[in-house]
Amino acid sequence: MAALLKNRHLTGWLLASPLAAVLAFFLVLPILMIVVVSFWGATEFSIYPAFQFDNYHFLLTSPVTLQVFLNTFKYALVTWALTLGIGFTVAYFLAFHVRSQTWQIALFLLCTIPFWTSNIIRMISWIPFLGRNGLANSTLISWEVIDEPLEWLLFSDFSVILAFVHLYTLFMVVPIFNTMMRIDRSLIEAANDAGATGFQILTNVIIPLCKPGIMIGSIFVVTLVMGDFITVRFMSGSQSANVGRLISNDIALLQYPSAAATAVILLVTVLMVIGTLLRFVDIRKEL
Repeated sequence: MAALLKNRHLTGWLLASPLAAVLAFFLVLPILMIVVVSFWGATEFSIYPAFQFDNYHFLLTSPVTLQVFLNTFKYALVTWALTLGIGFTVAYFLAFHVRSQTWQIALFLLCTIPFWTSNIIRMISWIPFLGRNGLANSTLISWEVIDEPLEWLLFSDFSVILAFVHLYTLFMVVPIFNTMMRIDRSLIEAANDAGATGFQILTNVIIPLCKPGIMIGSIFVVTLVMGDFITVRFMSGSQSANVGRLISNDIALLQYPSAAATAVILLVTVLMVIGTLLRFVDIRKEL
């Protein structure tokens, strides 16, 4: 028996070794290289191998870096709240109000149509709509709602968050919709028979059972927003920054050690956020 268990254990390791090798080469090794380079030194014209904490000391003590990280958290938090509200509403409508499976599939595919184009095209399409002479301002002026164009519609935090919500809401809809479709409808019927109101059913039955989907969607949205830099660059008119853009600027200036140190700090921060989210629900157990 012991020999049989040992053979099975060995066979399991052999079967898993190709995947482990791929993950080690394409995931672990690049991260290790980034960590190593983050301790190197740099001048205006070159970088040199070293083991020093200058990059981390500068990043952790610079008020500019602190402001950039706070800005990143602000974008992530606001975008998460908006995508959660919109995503939950859309998923709830598709799962509980659309009875026909054909219509569910059709409406769900309709939500994916924007993903048939690139993120940059979908993001830039907001610029002529929100601009000073764009459709939004022109319409509001023609309706005499405002007397002059609204400057904050474009190249502001509003436009950045609007683009984020547009780009990443579907990442919240999909996992929540998946968990809602797996809810046993007899539980809802039992709650109705017990005299529960619609709001009570929502808060005591549906939302608790949707926690895995909410957590998965939250992880997707938060990590994507915190690592994004193109959206912030274009939609803020280069007037705002997040950590992703800070890394991009360092790379453009060939300051690879500084960029690597910032990437390590961002990775640790994102892992802490994910760890915090996972404390609310055991996704492996729930799914």
